[in-house]
Parts: sequence; C-alpha cells; structure tokens
Amino acid sequence: MTTQPEVQQFETFAAEAAPRLQRAFVAAFGSERGNEAVAEALAYGWEHWRRVAGMENPIGYLYRVGQSRTRPRKRLLPVWESRPASMDGPRIEPGLRRVLASLSEHQRVAVVLVHGYGWTLREVAALMDVSRSTIQNHVERALEKLRAGLEVRDDV
Repeated sequence: MTTQPEVQQFETFAAEAAPRLQRAFVAAFGSERGNEAVAEALAYGWEHWRRVAGMENPIGYLYRVGQSRTRPRKRLLPVWESRPASMDGPRIEPGLRRVLASLSEHQRVAVVLVHGYGWTLREVAALMDVSRSTIQNHVERALEKLRAGLEVRDDV
C-alpha cells in the first residue's frame, strides 16, 4: 500500500523528471516513440517507486527503462517533423533530419540536449548514466558529422 507522502514524493519527482525524459526520448526516437518511452518510464517508476526513490540516479535508470520498454521490433528512423505542443525549445531545421538520422542514438541525444536545449555535459551524462567525457566525445563526433553532412565549414 502506498502512503500519501510517497505519492507526493513521486509527483514531485515526476514533475522534474518528465520534461527531461521527454526531451531526451524525443531527441533519440522522435515524437511518437519518445512520448511512449516517457509514459513507460514513469509508469515503471511509479510501480517500483520505493526502489527507484533510493537510487543514486533515478532519472538515468528510468531512461534505460523507457529505452528497453519501447524497443521496436524493426529499426525505425526517428522523425522530428512534429513536436508536442508542450515541448519548449528550439525548432529543428527540416534539413537537419537526414543528417540527424545518420548519427548514432547516443550522438543524437547528446548533441540535441547539449546544443539544442543547453544542457551541460554533466546533466546529459547523468541522464544516460555514462561519464562526462563519453558525452563530450559523442557531442564532438556528432558535430563533425553534422558539419560534414550539411557541408558547413567551421571557420573560427
């Protein structure tokens, strides 16, 4: 039986975690699967709240849950054409879709969250449960591929 304080703890956690998970999942999988992954992750979090609440990185853990629970049988490319009205942040240039789709999932999530939403490397690393340097490598490689794919020169 769940107590009222546990309900309130989960509601507070979910209010913070949901937008972060949504941005990451939509960046990784597109709008439809991304929103499904958020729902699956939060449902799992609620069902197992006592265990999840005691974790060092509960948002990172639920990110993995959402990934595995929405894994498609066939590999589908993400589509960023439509965004939920509730998502804030930058609009994605339609010409980027092809190049973003060519990135690995980890590179795509890292570069969209860092450069699209202004997350720190540490925040993305915590979400994905990897080191900061791993995220930095994903971002650097993604930017190289994006520049090459869009034929953009970096004349700094």
